[in-house]
Amino acid sequence: MSSNPTENDIKPNGVVETDLGIVPVPKVEGTWTVDKAVETISTGKYAEGSDSPIGYFHLLERLKTTKREGWTRFAINRGESISDHMYRMSMMTMLAPASLAEKIDVNRCIKMALIHDMAEALVGDITPVDNVPKTEKNRREASTMDYITKRLLGNVDGGKQGEQIRAIWQEYEDSKTLESLFVHDIDKIELLLQMVEYEKRAKGKLDLGEFTFVKTKVGLDEMRVWADEIIKEREEFWAGKEHVRRDGGDEGVITQEKEQMQEAYYAGHGRKE
Repeated sequence: MSSNPTENDIKPNGVVETDLGIVPVPKVEGTWTVDKAVETISTGKYAEGSDSPIGYFHLLERLKTTKREGWTRFAINRGESISDHMYRMSMMTMLAPASLAEKIDVNRCIKMALIHDMAEALVGDITPVDNVPKTEKNRREASTMDYITKRLLGNVDGGKQGEQIRAIWQEYEDSKTLESLFVHDIDKIELLLQMVEYEKRAKGKLDLGEFTFVKTKVGLDEMRVWADEIIKEREEFWAGKEHVRRDGGDEGVITQEKEQMQEAYYAGHGRKE
C-alpha cells in the first residue's frame, strides 16, 4: 500500500485507511545528493534559510520512522527506529562507569549519542552488507549534516546551534577524543543488547549471531566488561543449541565475505582480540 493516501483510502468520515507511519528512505537515481533525496519527501521541502527551527524539527521525524536496516534483513519489519537506538544510547551514556565518567564530559556524550546518526534521516541506515563504500557513506552523511546545520539551522540563533551540532557530529566521526571513543563503544553495545532481546523474544528461532562481530570492535576496557556480560548472557540463552558465534575468540559460521564487509565498515574502530 502506498504511504500517501488516495481518494480510495479515505472514508466519508475522513478516516484514512493507510499506514501513515511508513516513511520510505529516499530513493535516488544516479549520484546521491541531498537535494535529490529531499525532492522525494512526500511532505514537501523543509524551509531553508529561516530563523525558525520548525523545518529542522520536521526533518527529525524521519529518525522516528526510519528503521535500523540490519534487523529488516531478518524480517523484523517493525523493529527499532534510528531514534529508538539513539535514545537508549543517550540513556546508557548517563551511566558511564566511574573510571570513565571522571575523565569525560558526560553531557557532551549524551548530545553525541543523540546526534551521531542524524544524517540517516536522509541517507538511511547503510549497513556493512549494503556494498556502499565507506568513503561514499561518509560523503553522503557529511553533505547531509551540512544541509541540516547550514541550510536548515544556519539562520537560527545566528547559526550557533547548527555549528555545535555539526562539530559534535564531526568529533564522533573523527574518533579521536575519549568522548567519541566512548560513544562509539556505546553504539556497538546498544546493538548487542538489541540482538539478544530480539533472539529471546523469538524463543531461539531467530539467530542473529552475525552481529556478535561488533564485540570485537569495542575498544575501552570498561565497555568491554559490558560487552562480555551481554555475550555471556547470550551464550547462556543458546546453551546446548547450535548458534552463530563471533564473539572475539570462537570461529563462527559467518562467511568470510561478510566478515570482510564488517571489517571494512568498522575499520579504525576498537581493537582486535
